[in-house]
Amino acid sequence: MAEPLVLAEDRCFDPDPAVRRVARTLYDETRRLPIISPHGHVDPRVLAANEAFAEPAALIVRPDHYILRLLYARGVPLESLLEGDARKAWQLFAEHYFLFQGTPTGAWLDHELHELFGVTQRLSGETAGRIYDAIVERLAAPEFRPRALFERFNIEVLATTDKASDPLDHHRAIRESGWTGKVIPCFRPDAVFRIAAPGWPAELEALGREHGAPLVDYAEFVHALEDRRVFFKRMGATATDHAVLEPYTTWLPPDEAEVLFQQARQREASRADERRFEAHLLIEMARMSLQDGLVMQIHPGAFRNHNQPLFERFGPDRGGDIPVATEFTRNLRPLLNAYGNDPRLTLVLFTLDESTYSRELAPLAGHYPAVRLGPPWWFHDSIEGMTRFRERTTETAGIYKTAGFNDDTRAFCSIPARHDLARRVDANFLARLVARHIVELSDARRMARALAYDLAKETYKL
Repeated sequence: MAEPLVLAEDRCFDPDPAVRRVARTLYDETRRLPIISPHGHVDPRVLAANEAFAEPAALIVRPDHYILRLLYARGVPLESLLEGDARKAWQLFAEHYFLFQGTPTGAWLDHELHELFGVTQRLSGETAGRIYDAIVERLAAPEFRPRALFERFNIEVLATTDKASDPLDHHRAIRESGWTGKVIPCFRPDAVFRIAAPGWPAELEALGREHGAPLVDYAEFVHALEDRRVFFKRMGATATDHAVLEPYTTWLPPDEAEVLFQQARQREASRADERRFEAHLLIEMARMSLQDGLVMQIHPGAFRNHNQPLFERFGPDRGGDIPVATEFTRNLRPLLNAYGNDPRLTLVLFTLDESTYSRELAPLAGHYPAVRLGPPWWFHDSIEGMTRFRERTTETAGIYKTAGFNDDTRAFCSIPARHDLARRVDANFLARLVARHIVELSDARRMARALAYDLAKETYKL
């Protein structure tokens, strides 16, 4: 007989009755706040087309690298999940659902299945077919179209992540459709910074095409970046995003930047050249942010596509990225000395290296007016990971130098589950402070709202 799927009302809350009682109070006051999603990877095409989702494997399994990573690690072939019959892929996912027990992915999935799709039995090999058919039936209904779900999720604003050369046609289509949902782009120029990458010439050509002029020298290249930022801002963008292996920054004289740019055009740029060029451009991005007001995000520390054979067959974002140790204090000093004292700049720092929380990030945010700390990211976007982040940064930086929460997901239907989990964990963290008389309940109520809603809206100028 299939086990029932039941979500405990007090999940994620402390077993201590005094803490749990306050956590319930704080969570009840934040659970229904609108969702601010200032950084994510949902394809804007989904909301532009507003077509019915086809089936649950394409909606839940295939776009989510959190799911793919654990299944692949257990020996499930990716081709069986990504290629071929969707029902078979779902069956395989269900048979291995036990792998997600105790993980944030498991918590998100249970919430999504129960709260969104009304599933009342635990997903398993036995129940896979029935649950698949039930979800297919629901997805055919108008209330499960993407825009209807956007409104049901109570999303106030959703930011996507878009290349510098993206014409933003889907964003334009959303705007022109008359629908009132707020979906905005985010400027991510990583591809044109990586001058040693094989695909750089094509990325440069695409940037020049959107800019309206060939990019034959460094000055015109910088002008193109400025021009595209203006366009993104006109389309609603409030932020830029930069994914780097290390947050290394350095200032290059214009003639030296020109030399590197021309070497890249001749396909003679090395990885060392790329490192210096990218480091220089991060400072340029900070300079531009002072001019146009776009919030600057830096996401360092991911060794992308570590599994080369898997990347060559299936492409990026299949769970093959691995964190590396990251240093911020020395690497960011040139950028922060140039612009970190200027309150017009908002620089949101993320990390995959938890050892930097109390040693580097909290002191940097607790000093420089420009710096805010992004929420626990990726491998640390979890119950214990979010708690560790609060414990190691709050005493030095306080919560008001953090950027609230963002879901950073490609899996559209997981957005409310991720925000719900974060609100529960933050409520519990604050409840512990109240129980130990570190903060008053009235203060904790304001702090809970700030973490759930206000800080993201303020930080990202939404």
